[in-house]
Amino acid sequence: MRGNIAAIVLILVGSYFLLSNLGLINISMREIIATWWPAILIAVGVSMFIMPSGKK
Repeated sequence: MRGNIAAIVLILVGSYFLLSNLGLINISMREIIATWWPAILIAVGVSMFIMPSGKK
């Protein structure tokens, strides 16, 4: 599952940069991160808590 999430993140980030370079969107990544960084930290923490680490 962890590989799937990494693949999805790469696809989303790549799509963002492609659309930004083509001039189809005008969204600042700095503004998004500055606004949503607490939610990003929470999402990473929840995903680490939910996904099994495989070590017992």
